Amino acid sequence: HDGGAGTVHANSPAEVPARLEALAGSGGLSRAALHSQLAAAVQVVLHVRRDATAGRRLVEIAVLERGTDGCVRAATVWHADDGFGSGAAVLDKFIADRSGR
Repeated sequence: HDGGAGTVHANSPAEVPARLEALAGSGGLSRAALHSQLAAAVQVVLHVRRDATAGRRLVEIAVLERGTDGCVRAATVWHADDGFGSGAAVLDKFIADRSGR
């Protein structure tokens, strides 16, 4: 189906694949199967951190990309401290493709 949302506890978007590997492994899913499912199901990760003054705030947006080894990695689209990253072009293309632009 088209669209959905969920949560996972990880210290950064870059750690999301490893966190899901640990969870999948405890359920008997292989690393390759997890990365296949992850690549098909998750495109964007929003990293929210607790902030003493604002409660919670968005600190990073990342896209998940499958590498030549079949493993999924996060590419930063935007970070609160560093601005835009290499994943920005990937997200822009994804949005354009989905919107028919």
